[in-house]
Amino acid sequence: MRDLCRLSEEAPARRLAVVRILVGAYATVFVAIRAFHWLDLARLPERRFEPVGVLGSLSTPLPSGLVTVLSVLAIAGAVAFLLGWRFRLVAPVFAFLLLVLTTHGNSWGQILHTENLLVLHVIILAFSPADAAYAIGRSSGADDKPSHDYGWALRIMTLVVVIAYVIAGLAKLRNGGFDWLTGDVLRNQVAHDNLRKIVLGDVHSPIGARLVQFGWLFPPMAIASVFVELGAPIVLLGRRWKQAWVAAAWGFHVGVLALMAILFPYQLFGIAFVSMLPVERLAERVTAWRATVTGRR
Repeated sequence: MRDLCRLSEEAPARRLAVVRILVGAYATVFVAIRAFHWLDLARLPERRFEPVGVLGSLSTPLPSGLVTVLSVLAIAGAVAFLLGWRFRLVAPVFAFLLLVLTTHGNSWGQILHTENLLVLHVIILAFSPADAAYAIGRSSGADDKPSHDYGWALRIMTLVVVIAYVIAGLAKLRNGGFDWLTGDVLRNQVAHDNLRKIVLGDVHSPIGARLVQFGWLFPPMAIASVFVELGAPIVLLGRRWKQAWVAAAWGFHVGVLALMAILFPYQLFGIAFVSMLPVERLAERVTAWRATVTGRR
């Protein structure tokens, strides 16, 4: 038990619940929008199906009708997850549906790693007591005193983020070596990505396309990107370190969007980082605002 506590952290029930709400709200919008893409993929010729991940053993894709049913169930599950309704039963089912649908969507020749953190966070929350507060159909009798009971899931979510960024940083150094730190690899990558999109008529970054002529800009940006990714473990040192790193990581993704028109919505909306922040204050502000509005009326 002591070893588990070392890997955990203390947090109030309201913090875990607000994280559930924020991740659930994002997941609901994500599934509702992404369902159309999944259905389009399911209608592609079977020869293009290249199963990956948990569906790697499949020899044929899921029928389009089944994908439709699973997508509808996933949307309903996402809403229930968000509201905390029958969470202990519905949340694991929704996590399973999200894993299957995203994996099936990635089994057609293009793997979208931007979905990974969302799926992993939903799975972690699905098996946590994230419905101890702010849950529909359940009286909130949880003691809001910080506890490991509500903190372990947040710590695991944070560790998943840390591991993801460290792997990305190591991959940069492995593939680019010292040339990455000099900025040459990053500069060429920005130039290639934007040129390819221009040729294909896709959305590109006019900022990145213009800045590639200024070579001196890219070494500090390349070094900063590696520092952000390999420096992710500093969030385990405490609250101030968490806040500083989250700000740096968010700025990193703003830079990626500006230079290459590559969108990481889970990170840019800040949802990827909510396990590291005292997000229960959002609920306190909403409660205070409602009290003010009600008092005026």
